[in-house]
Amino acid sequence: MTAFHKIGPSDDAALAALIRRSLKAHGLDLPGTAYYDAALDHLSEFYTAVPEKRAYFVLSENGEIAGGIGLSEFPFLPGCAELQKLYLADRFKGRGLGYRLIALAEEEAKRLGYTQMYLETHTNLQAALHIYEKSGYRQIPRPDFVQHSAMNRFFIKKLT
Repeated sequence: MTAFHKIGPSDDAALAALIRRSLKAHGLDLPGTAYYDAALDHLSEFYTAVPEKRAYFVLSENGEIAGGIGLSEFPFLPGCAELQKLYLADRFKGRGLGYRLIALAEEEAKRLGYTQMYLETHTNLQAALHIYEKSGYRQIPRPDFVQHSAMNRFFIKKLT
């Protein structure tokens, strides 16, 4: 059975391993990516520290962590949250779960008062590019405020 829950400390190690494994598989285990984010091993601390501005949802199936998605305040654009760390384990891909995670994050962003979502990704992540575009995100030129310097594709979406 597939279920979603908000992140807790017991999710940290499995999520960090999933994210690193995914980035490495796509040649993105390098500085300037989430692979080296200082908070990656303790994601729950980051997302629960300011619950009125941040959230991370964990997707599990039969007790196994299948993926997750986060959002956090993005101070560079008014009313904007950043969509963060959307990852799915390979064996869970192709079932529409990424779309469900994005919809969940967008609904939470609206509930928290955000009016738009920004995200950074990379050309190597073709499946991610596809899902973002199909979910209504439009590509924008590289902004001056890039959070992960190795990322080379940038998107935004107005939330309605």
